[in-house]
Amino acid sequence: MPISIRPSEYSIRVGEVAQEDIQAPRTMSYVSDVLSEQARLEAEHNVAPIYNAADPAIARKQIEKLRISLNYISSVRADSFASYQNKISDLKAVKDIRVNEDMAKRILALSTERWEIIQGEALTVLEQVMRNTIRDDRVYDFQRNVPTLVSFSLSSDQVQIVSELVIPFVTPNSLYNEEQTEVSRQAARDSVTPVTRKYIAGELIVQRGQIITPAIWEALSQFGLVSQQGYTENLVASSVLVAVICVFIFLYLTQTKSNVLQDPRSLLLISFSFLVFLYASRFLIPNRTVMPYLFPLPAFGITLASLFNMGLGMILTLLLSILAAYGLPYSLDLTLFYVLSTFFGIFILGKGRRIAHFFWAGVAIFGAGSAVILAYRLPGFVTDWIGIATLVGAALFNGMASASLALLLQYLFSQVLGKTTSLELLEISRPDHPLLQFILQNAPGTYQHSLMVSNLGEQAAKAINADALLVRVGALHHDAGKALNPSFFIENQVHDNLNPHDDLDPRVSSETIIRHVTEGVQLARKYRLPPRIQDFIREHHGTLITRYQYTQALKAANGDPSLVNEDDFRYPGPRPQSRETGIIMLADGVEARARAELPKDDDEIRSLVFSSFEFIKQSGQLDDTNLTLRDLSLIAESFINTLRNTYHPRIKYPEMKKKPADSNLKLEASHQSVTIPISEKSQMDETYR
Repeated sequence: MPISIRPSEYSIRVGEVAQEDIQAPRTMSYVSDVLSEQARLEAEHNVAPIYNAADPAIARKQIEKLRISLNYISSVRADSFASYQNKISDLKAVKDIRVNEDMAKRILALSTERWEIIQGEALTVLEQVMRNTIRDDRVYDFQRNVPTLVSFSLSSDQVQIVSELVIPFVTPNSLYNEEQTEVSRQAARDSVTPVTRKYIAGELIVQRGQIITPAIWEALSQFGLVSQQGYTENLVASSVLVAVICVFIFLYLTQTKSNVLQDPRSLLLISFSFLVFLYASRFLIPNRTVMPYLFPLPAFGITLASLFNMGLGMILTLLLSILAAYGLPYSLDLTLFYVLSTFFGIFILGKGRRIAHFFWAGVAIFGAGSAVILAYRLPGFVTDWIGIATLVGAALFNGMASASLALLLQYLFSQVLGKTTSLELLEISRPDHPLLQFILQNAPGTYQHSLMVSNLGEQAAKAINADALLVRVGALHHDAGKALNPSFFIENQVHDNLNPHDDLDPRVSSETIIRHVTEGVQLARKYRLPPRIQDFIREHHGTLITRYQYTQALKAANGDPSLVNEDDFRYPGPRPQSRETGIIMLADGVEARARAELPKDDDEIRSLVFSSFEFIKQSGQLDDTNLTLRDLSLIAESFINTLRNTYHPRIKYPEMKKKPADSNLKLEASHQSVTIPISEKSQMDETYR
């Protein structure tokens, strides 16, 4: 029974025409929000605008401005050096008064005495007018009344001159008080009692053929007579779209074997930021005209591109743009606005190694967004030029806001994920960085060794498409721990001086050398180097052993390996965990051997590189780096080219013979004097140059 007597629902919306009479199924009273709002608006509109009292300062200001204009006209009239036509031109250029050529001629035709009378009359009339309370809606009435205030002793022509001089200076002196008016209107709104609407069972709510107004639709909703069928369909449609997008994201990450899937923190952060941008867009964009183009959605894509890779940033931006604009007016051009502007920003930003790169990415977002706006809004007649200009201005704000927000998010996300941004890498690679200065001052040989390793590593990283900037910066700091005990390392020892290792037990000597890894990590933490750079310090020796000290220990034990614990001579590791740290391990070993052996030709360089690689591969140090045999081949060739340029043959200069002093120049160096023939000096200068 309840089901059979329940009133049927109507699929009807505001603005549609009722197809039949609809009656109230029962007696009911309710507070009508629609009628209450109408009553509040009516009460608000009934409040008259409130104006301030007449301000005498405005009258004084206007009178002073008139006096200045009259003085200017007097000076033009009295100018004996100007021609008649020049005077007319000067009068027509007078400020605040519209003087045409006819009026200028009449003013010039006046006698001095009559002009003095007109000046005085003009000031008097303006003062009389400005003594009244003039509001902005009454200005015209007072201006029209000016001629009636002019003295009757003046002719009609002179009355007209006075009027034309005075009228431009009649201005409101009682200004509109917006704050007081709004307070009064708000008080009027608040004084309205909510309107209660009552229907008796069987009373007609709407007649057939009547347009559904908001008040009628509200009444139908109160009785539960409005169908909610559309909500269910919208929910199902949105759910299908979201499901397809989720499956697409899963397939993309798995098929591309993205590292994000192996990093829960990265996956969680990306998901969280995706949802924040999505919910913010769905909250701010709907039912607005300019806000969709102001919303900095491209910041999400260029942040991910700079932290992870371009592909991830572009794919997730595409999906986010589809969801953000779904079901909205202009959804197609809004989706393309977000997608194309973000893609352009990602391409221009690249690795984002300069602040300027973010600025140009913002410019690219603005340019692409403006192009989409023009492409979709110009052909229609809905948006005028002012509207298009407004949307283009919104695109400019979008670009700059997106770039700025991406710069901030890149820094915040990198701190959360322990990643190192390009900007941060460039900052800590500056020669004036405190840690690099510490290494340079305490261990200059180590500093030079690190520079050479960085050159080797950077070129090799470029050859295999690894992160060359990360490799270069990691190499500069990889031996930072040597700066605490520089004399224990060969590159910092003076030739022919005593080596401190000669008098130490091999185990103690090995412990001192190995300690530069842990001490380097401590220095890195002290100077706040990113965790990614600390990995280079930990991993550049992996779990290798100090071979020289181990060999010395074996000799001391008469060659019996059982008497020597190999672990006492082993670096703590871990082994290199990335391609970049693997490159530095290879470069460090190759550079150390090249410095010791000083290869003389290509064959010796090639033999040195390949033997170093073979030893490290046989030790299993590269097993966790994902370096392929092709990568190792490219790295080796890169090392060979770099070393070839470093150890190229030097020119051997011929011995310089002495000549008579009167035709020679004298060169002094190291407290010795030698003479150089003038004929040979220019040749030597060119050689040095």
